[in-house]
Amino acid sequence: MNEPDRIIELPPREDEAGSETTPAPLQPALDREPVTPWKKVRKLALRQLDRFISLEPKVLRGDDRDSIHDLRVASRRLQQVLDLLYPPPRPAEIRRLRRKGRRSRRALGEVRNCDVQLQFVERILGRKRAARRPTWEAVRHYLLERRSGSFDKAMRKLSKINLAIFYVHLKDHLAPNGTGPHTPHNDPAATLTPEEFHARLAQALERVWQRFETQVAHSQRDASMGVIHGVRIAAKRFRYLTEVIHAFDVPGSDRTVAWLRSLQEHLGNWHDREVLEQMMIEMVARPDFLRDQLETALGVERLILRNRAQKETYRRKYFEMTQDSAGFEKVRDWVTDLLASPATAFTGRDR
Repeated sequence: MNEPDRIIELPPREDEAGSETTPAPLQPALDREPVTPWKKVRKLALRQLDRFISLEPKVLRGDDRDSIHDLRVASRRLQQVLDLLYPPPRPAEIRRLRRKGRRSRRALGEVRNCDVQLQFVERILGRKRAARRPTWEAVRHYLLERRSGSFDKAMRKLSKINLAIFYVHLKDHLAPNGTGPHTPHNDPAATLTPEEFHARLAQALERVWQRFETQVAHSQRDASMGVIHGVRIAAKRFRYLTEVIHAFDVPGSDRTVAWLRSLQEHLGNWHDREVLEQMMIEMVARPDFLRDQLETALGVERLILRNRAQKETYRRKYFEMTQDSAGFEKVRDWVTDLLASPATAFTGRDR
């Protein structure tokens, strides 16, 4: 007798728990010796840059799903710190390097989506009595083929980016004893006083918070896929900046990161169900498949309907966390207090 359908928790994405998603910035403090705020943030950038390039060999092998996930996470965190170190208008070289990091992450996006769906399907098939096993086997076969094609395309794109050159050039900007024209002793950020740098952090927080809050409010009026996906992206940027702030031991930053991680878990699960639905629709939409495997196609359509019901569960959890919830209000209060007095929040935390 087949096991009844139930919600299967999805594997961690770049915005959820995992080896790389428990970030180094969440350690109590980066340095105990006297250090300027700029040096502290620069160390965060170097840490993510080293993490990023160390994953390239594993990614190129193609059989390590976690490495693709972790490289994309490191890319996002690196970009967030770079945006803090080099706010607009950025030097031309920084803009170019920033684009390369973003392109590398996006090149692997479809591969990562396939990996997440494969993990989900394989967990279902791992049951002793998986319901609709033949249909899920067909879905898995389709995902494997799609993943193979996506990986080949991603490798061609990455070869054009040349991550080794990206690493060397960006490290030249960030290394404390570098000799390049844009090393820290020539960078305006290196001359900022602690108070000026804290003000810059607060300004960055105000920007990401406003985007996040605006997108959340928009989703209350329009719960379409594109709008909720916008919340997901805004939440990532908010969280990664808050992790930088937490490196300065700002009170309340740890609770804010924890709340954002929980929110991203629900949004990530919702997003993965959206992706799964789209992939299954594209699977059955192939004329040859529909003609030659009609019974399987009908089975996949039934899976799509069940997937929509489970997707709604995650969407509902998202709204529970953002509609007049105590957690959301606490995050808003934390942001408001920090913006009202950045000096108070940071005083004594980086000296």
